[in-house]
Amino acid sequence: MTVRLTLLCASTWDATREAVFGEGALNELALLEAGAARAVLPPYSPAVRAPSVRCAQIAEALGLETAVEPALRDLDHGDWGGRTVAEVVADDPYGFHAWLTDPDAAPHGGESVRGLCRRTANWLRSMEPGTGHALVIAGQTAVRALLLQALGVPARAFWHLDVPALSTVSLTPSSDCGTTRLDPGLYGLHYVTDGHPVTDAIARAS
Repeated sequence: MTVRLTLLCASTWDATREAVFGEGALNELALLEAGAARAVLPPYSPAVRAPSVRCAQIAEALGLETAVEPALRDLDHGDWGGRTVAEVVADDPYGFHAWLTDPDAAPHGGESVRGLCRRTANWLRSMEPGTGHALVIAGQTAVRALLLQALGVPARAFWHLDVPALSTVSLTPSSDCGTTRLDPGLYGLHYVTDGHPVTDAIARAS
């Protein structure tokens, strides 16, 4: 049986607050949006999620019983956790730039992008052939990392993938990057960089 994954991005819009590093709890509107995502999910079994509060809330909003997978946790932002982008840029503009351009950089003292990609890739490779069609609820950075592995592209393409809140991606990973299917979800997927399709962005990053 072929292993298939549907990735559900456990990130939501909140126009009332500025985005911060790290994962906080969802507000009431976000929980309603998460519950609506059930309508676009394909048939699946099993369901797994990252250990964050946000992923647990989304699983509950969907009425799911999920296994918790520590390897799917989001990027560790270290000292930047709980801070806004504006605060980090003001305090450490060079470190922030390095973080966006060098996958090995970890100016926050946490995890590098390459480290995240390695961790999620190891989990993806560990999946048994008979797993079937699994639903994976994970944060935005973990979803990005899983997509890079499935597409067989380098870690420096990480920021070229725009994964909208509560979007879904269905894919069939393989060891030789054989087939990867990207399906739009509740809000649609926009894999673009500077107006170019993700395939062009990946080519420029390779």
